[in-house]
Amino acid sequence: MKKILILCTGNSCRSQMAEGWFNFFEPSYDVYSAGTHPDPLNEKAVFVMNESGVDISKNISNHVNEYIDYKFDYVITVCNNAEEKCPYFTFNAKRLHNSFVDPAKAKGNRTEQLLVYRTVRDEIRQYVKGLIDSL
Repeated sequence: MKKILILCTGNSCRSQMAEGWFNFFEPSYDVYSAGTHPDPLNEKAVFVMNESGVDISKNISNHVNEYIDYKFDYVITVCNNAEEKCPYFTFNAKRLHNSFVDPAKAKGNRTEQLLVYRTVRDEIRQYVKGLIDSL
């Protein structure tokens, strides 16, 4: 079983979406997500993931330091800030990176903001599907 850690700054949107997609597509993987500066789970991220049939409403935001002693096969960063601040792990995890727009910074009314969330959701879905095929 592959053990994966997904990192983002807030662990409220992008990393939560990625964790949700991994669990949806490959439930045999042991997947965790965390943030360098965790914020509460973002309700718009929960909403757009639920639109796609993936429930992340029970997820919680965690700090990356909670996992510092875990032995992961892969550490995946989904924003540039997390990649730069990712702590050094003592195990030989393969590190992967792909930066996605932070939907929490979307401007406009709720409809316009949700469009950004959906775009990021779909980009992360494709990224995770590609990773699963290559891991």
